[in-house]
Amino acid sequence: MVARSEAEQLVRTVPTEPYYAGGWDSSRGADTFDVIDPVTERRLATVVAAGAADVDGAVSFARSALDDGAWGRTDGTARGYMLNRLADLIEERTEVFATLESLDIGKPGFESRAIDLPQTVHAFRYFAGWADKVEGRSIPTSAYMGRPTHSYTVREPVGVVAAITPWNSPTMIGAWKIAPALAAGCAVVLKPPEDAPLTSLLLASLIEEAGFPAGAFSVLPGRGAVTGQLLIDHPGVDKISFTGSPETGYKVALAAAKGFRRTTLELGGKSPQIVYADADLDEAARGVGIGIFANQGEVCAAGSRILVARAVYDEFVELLVDQARNVKLGDPFDEGTTMGALINERHVDRVSRYIASGLDDGARLLVGGHRPERKGYFIEPTLFAEASNSMTIARQEIFGPVGTIIAFDSDEEAVALANDSDYALAATLWTCDVSRAHVVARRMKAGAVAINGWSPLDPRLPWGGFKLSGQGRELGWSGIEANTEEKAVTAVLSYPLPR
Repeated sequence: MVARSEAEQLVRTVPTEPYYAGGWDSSRGADTFDVIDPVTERRLATVVAAGAADVDGAVSFARSALDDGAWGRTDGTARGYMLNRLADLIEERTEVFATLESLDIGKPGFESRAIDLPQTVHAFRYFAGWADKVEGRSIPTSAYMGRPTHSYTVREPVGVVAAITPWNSPTMIGAWKIAPALAAGCAVVLKPPEDAPLTSLLLASLIEEAGFPAGAFSVLPGRGAVTGQLLIDHPGVDKISFTGSPETGYKVALAAAKGFRRTTLELGGKSPQIVYADADLDEAARGVGIGIFANQGEVCAAGSRILVARAVYDEFVELLVDQARNVKLGDPFDEGTTMGALINERHVDRVSRYIASGLDDGARLLVGGHRPERKGYFIEPTLFAEASNSMTIARQEIFGPVGTIIAFDSDEEAVALANDSDYALAATLWTCDVSRAHVVARRMKAGAVAINGWSPLDPRLPWGGFKLSGQGRELGWSGIEANTEEKAVTAVLSYPLPR
């Protein structure tokens, strides 16, 4: 494990300016912002924010790289080679990326090493394999005025993609947006989160080494209300891929609608975890605990609504409370820490208000619920029992380490409770009955359903939701479709077909 002092020294090696047109540019940056360590509350770095000139320069150069430059002339085989090379470079620097995420976000390093970085590398390698396989179709068509026709389709890159990533897992979610877009031949302009931009800037420093030509990939750090808004409003952007809150997603959708531009929106969730009476309760408690407390609960798919069969309710609640009490809050760079700090003071206040609302609504606080008396943006792992699905803590996304436990009496009630939500991103079923698992999975309103495991991730699987959880899918073949346009070509043949 890297010591905190070494980690803080590492930050000084990361560029802190906008990256576009194949280089770093701080000459036009009139504004800067500080990146704060959520654990120490100290400044980690001061980053140059991309302004209007930077956004216009990045988008314009990306367009030129596609239309007239080397990137537009790069074939799928070469794109695949570059993506594989980038995956190798990231893998070689796993410790650096994981260390920066612990500083930037406050999460324990073992989570980044076990989940975020392997998933990042896997995503780039998976889409490297697609790069030379983006194919069209041959479609039989009727004759044209008595003459035979030959019709087929081709898939072409959608163009310049604006990718806007969240602060909770910027490296992994960034890869989910960047890898399929580059594999499809698009140019990507990435706007990283202002609270956690360091790994995105590190990624930009590897782009040229991986062989990508200038303009294929850009990184524009800055505040969402300024840099992000400039980017989504830019007429040169052909598609916007955004992960964040429904409120901001709505603004992105409105901006995209002005030019009828494509969007992929992943806007969070209020995911149910259903624990049936026949489940392996010890295993389920461990999995449900991960689903609530991983990454401090700052996860779009956090399984924060725990629906438990009444026959095992008391027993399971006791097991889950043990899971919460075994969580060790602390500095990610301290041995034994299993949960770190929330991202900033504003977010601590937000999560604290939700905890207060749970108490006001009559839910019973089982464990946690407080901010420890120590430096840093910490909230104790928190569980509520004797709750109902109508309470605010069961309806709204808290995005913190807070779980709400609700009892159910039948399979029908469990499904009804699970689906009674404004969100539809993910769901988890804990049961030893295989038939029940598959039947219930079909009835769940969610973009992804996991059985006896919390939200397994794999770049081969499509990811996304509906309702307030957004629209469109990332990853899998869906990721390629989301970054390409299908063009139909019909040739009217000048000679008759042989009889």
